[in-house]
Amino acid sequence: MIDLRRLHVLRAVAHYGTVTGAAKALHMSASAASQQIRQLAKELQVTLLEPQGRNVRLTAAAHTLLSHADAIEARWRRAESELYATGDEPGGELRLCGFPTAIATILAPATEQLRSRHPAIEVRLKEAEVSECFDLLFSGDADLAVVEATLDSPPLDDIRFDQRPLLDDPFDVVVSADHPLADRAAIALTELARERWILGLTGSTFRQHTLAACSNAGFSPFVAHEACDWSVVATLVAHGLGIAIVPRLAQLPPNLPLRRIAVDGPYRPVRHFLSSTRRGSREHPTIAAALTAIGEVAAARE
Repeated sequence: MIDLRRLHVLRAVAHYGTVTGAAKALHMSASAASQQIRQLAKELQVTLLEPQGRNVRLTAAAHTLLSHADAIEARWRRAESELYATGDEPGGELRLCGFPTAIATILAPATEQLRSRHPAIEVRLKEAEVSECFDLLFSGDADLAVVEATLDSPPLDDIRFDQRPLLDDPFDVVVSADHPLADRAAIALTELARERWILGLTGSTFRQHTLAACSNAGFSPFVAHEACDWSVVATLVAHGLGIAIVPRLAQLPPNLPLRRIAVDGPYRPVRHFLSSTRRGSREHPTIAAALTAIGEVAAARE
């Protein structure tokens, strides 16, 4: 009989990439985590980890085992959801996480609705970047996340997570109030090829979106300045230091002399919001109540 606790340690190693990372997430020492893996390998009489430089990598046997382990985890979450569904009013602690815009525009108002409709639910919000949201879901430290689809996100068919479309947030071009284009209602990105651009920092989703949008429009932007906070980006634009594309839901300082211009033409950049849970837990009555509120807020925003 496989010890499911040891199986969970192996899942954590696969998720975090190292034994040390898995041990930290599971609140145990690296040596204890390694011992759990060794015991599991001994029980199954297979090799699960093999050295790769200073790190380790999972063997083919480990990957085979993990495909079943993830399915077992999902089935257990589904069974748990069905058991709790036999109760009456949803209640208990509910942990939500999301990146800053998701917190401000979706999760905060949804939490207000939940407090009114289901006072027995105690909601706790946590701001986290997208990659951290998936870590929190995997470790069980969050029950539901609102994330942005990124190049580094787990694929939609990842058996560990249930990710579903929630909201599309289009980007606008933001210019200073005295920019020659400030009076335009809409503009094609192809008209902006010779502008000075403000981009996000290297590796940020803001930078990825800008580069992809410009590339689709047939040009590489001249990077005048780099920033990651929307208020900083807006301030640079307001001072005439460049232009930027900014998501429509991003909250910019209201006192700055800015103009938002809708993007016209075939190259309309957009970011996609997803709701994500551990697979099998979406039907849990408390999580289902939260998803209903989140869906209503997202529909109103869109």
